[in-house]
Amino acid sequence: MSEQTINEEVVHGMGGPIGGGIDPNGIIARIILAFLTTAGIFYINIMPAVINGLKDGLEFTNQQAGFVSSANLYGAAIGALTAVFLIKKICWKRWAYALLLALLVIDFLCIYIQYPAGMIAVRAIHGLVGGLLVGIGFGVISRTKEADKTFGYLLFIQWGLGGLGLMYLPGLVPEYGTAALFIALMTFTLVTLLMMPFLPAYAIKQDDTQHLVRSNIDWKPLSLNVFGIFLFQAANMGLFAYIIGLGRVEGLTLEFMSPALAMASWIALIGAFLVIVLGTKFGRTLPLVAAIFATALCTWALHYSGDANIYLIANVVIGITWAFVLPYLFGICSELDSAGQMAALGGFASKMGLATGPMVAAFLLGEDNYTLVIDIAVITLIICAFVIIYPARLLDKQAN
Repeated sequence: MSEQTINEEVVHGMGGPIGGGIDPNGIIARIILAFLTTAGIFYINIMPAVINGLKDGLEFTNQQAGFVSSANLYGAAIGALTAVFLIKKICWKRWAYALLLALLVIDFLCIYIQYPAGMIAVRAIHGLVGGLLVGIGFGVISRTKEADKTFGYLLFIQWGLGGLGLMYLPGLVPEYGTAALFIALMTFTLVTLLMMPFLPAYAIKQDDTQHLVRSNIDWKPLSLNVFGIFLFQAANMGLFAYIIGLGRVEGLTLEFMSPALAMASWIALIGAFLVIVLGTKFGRTLPLVAAIFATALCTWALHYSGDANIYLIANVVIGITWAFVLPYLFGICSELDSAGQMAALGGFASKMGLATGPMVAAFLLGEDNYTLVIDIAVITLIICAFVIIYPARLLDKQAN
């Protein structure tokens, strides 16, 4: 494809005419974009079920199951980083179709893999494909008006459907094996494929492209925000990936934990809903710092997971703040670049955090040393709160 052709597609449509007459900034378009961006990493939202399923269904150890998840997420990080360099140049809809089909094939193959080494390798490839899809989705979301709200829809979809997975999948694995996990992922991908024709083109306008060439990005706030995303995701996922194992060690039953985690995931929708409703009405700094400190406090409370009520309430609050904080952090990246490169960079940082958390936790955990994992997560969250203050305050001042 010639450079001229690429430029024409960038300016005039990147993949065809606007689908179905849908408002590019309307609710339906935001929901479809949320599905598209979730499809590549839906396994993250059912991570405890995946980890537990690999242990129960294939008899993987804590470390082996953790390495599978980390390989998947490190692959996703590389894919998201690749999207940073591609998003302004590619026909994104064509790429999205191809990547969704690839995900279907890879998840189907995983049904027949029985050994850790093979699963680690194939899931790393899945992560690469899924991360590229997510990076493209992040970039396209940045072309919507009020991107914070679109990211709110993204978290709303992820936590809502993730709750269903956490409710039913742990109980299905003993009966149907790990096939239940991968069929669930394939179903989500297929639904997303059926939605794709209705998405608008979200072309980059010529004046936006010229502006990007001329402008100089302020890398200090961007770097701090990207680092904050990494820390927040690493702290949360490092513990969340093993949250079922934590409950078991503390004497909780799977019959209690599955519905409890599902309930926490559904109640967490409040966090995403608040972002959709509030936007930046109260700025970003105060909501972000307060929510991150609340996450740290409830993470510390998981030391007392032997009390079923504390386990439930802590997971509920962490879910709400998780779904609340991320849209704002991604929104800060979007404010720096309307074409989507910086949002894709935020996606890379997110995947690196999501991958590093379970990897570090796998090494720290040993024979169920959850106390150390919790303490490290709390410290990381506190550092994150201080890191994001500068970029959030900077945008608040500009808005005022």
